[in-house]
Amino acid sequence: MSAVRICLVAGEPSGDALGAQLIRALRARIPAAQCVGIGGPRMIAAGLDCWHPQEALAVRGLVEVLRHLRPILKIRRALLQRLASEPVDVYVGIDAPDFNLPVERVLKARGTPTVHYVGPTVWSWRRGRLPGIRQSVTRMLVLFPFEQQVFEQAGIATRFVGHPLAEAQPPTATRAAAREQLRLTESAPVFALLPGSRRSEIEMMAPALIDAARRIHAARPDSLFLVPFITRETRDVFEACIWRMDARDLPLRLLFGHAREALAAADIGLVTSGTATLEAALLGCAMVITYRLSPLTFAILKRLARARAIGLPNILLGEFVVPELIQNEATGANLAQVALNLLADPALRVRLGGRFEVLRQLLYRDSDHLAASAVIECLPAQR
Repeated sequence: MSAVRICLVAGEPSGDALGAQLIRALRARIPAAQCVGIGGPRMIAAGLDCWHPQEALAVRGLVEVLRHLRPILKIRRALLQRLASEPVDVYVGIDAPDFNLPVERVLKARGTPTVHYVGPTVWSWRRGRLPGIRQSVTRMLVLFPFEQQVFEQAGIATRFVGHPLAEAQPPTATRAAAREQLRLTESAPVFALLPGSRRSEIEMMAPALIDAARRIHAARPDSLFLVPFITRETRDVFEACIWRMDARDLPLRLLFGHAREALAAADIGLVTSGTATLEAALLGCAMVITYRLSPLTFAILKRLARARAIGLPNILLGEFVVPELIQNEATGANLAQVALNLLADPALRVRLGGRFEVLRQLLYRDSDHLAASAVIECLPAQR
């Protein structure tokens, strides 16, 4: 019998983390499985034979995607051509719905089972996508419990697998231990600045975050700032902004990786909307959620969006637990003021920690095992 071949495609770092854990869980069940496709450093380290660089797909925003559309379409065509000549037993699209769903639709029509891991946010906007998703997806795997009903009502076989971040224990037992690991003084106020994982996000968010750090440091000269990055490219973009803003005197500590450690060590996080906000909440880090897009993209999304909140902790808990500063409100002055207010209110931070624990219990499942089982169930019977 030939080896099982599984294609996995993740378009951004959060998907890379999910994909890496899924590959390990699949190989624990099928040691000889061949995993091919598109992923980042974590998926490659887990054993992915990577066909294209993940960075080419890591673009967010409607207008921003248009500027990168030609190379993205070229990669998609090349992927489909290769899958036609080198068929796989199942295709797993990890998030990145605008890239993965059209690929899944073609493959499903060819007879290849398709699994989409991370439900597209039809509950927030573009609910009209559901019929197209049904034509593209053999099975949907969702991270949040309320999503299962949304997709099943549209006739899409769906399984809630929980969120892997809810299983992960903090990197250290206490904030003090996290600071010791990062060699930080225990008494200084520490702020984690997370400007995003994509170049386009960092270009948009870096000026406001650096300005916020400057204002916070003026109010609290003993403060320190941790800024984690996944790639050299994203760090270079942020560093270039530091030079343009003449902010080299600020106590900004740029890190490769170590986002979890930075959030565990921090008193307050200033976090760009996305998976990082959920990670911060599950680590018990009080935060301000922020985001900026190009004015045109924001205007379009504002008209289409159904959800009132954009931060995952607020959406999942059904209330504005965490402050959000979006678009024109996402200024350095506003971010600094809200962060300093949180720092000055330890009782509020304790209450936030309690709400974040509720969130952990809501999302806790054996996610990797459940996701791997769902993928294996989609393999052809002869396997």
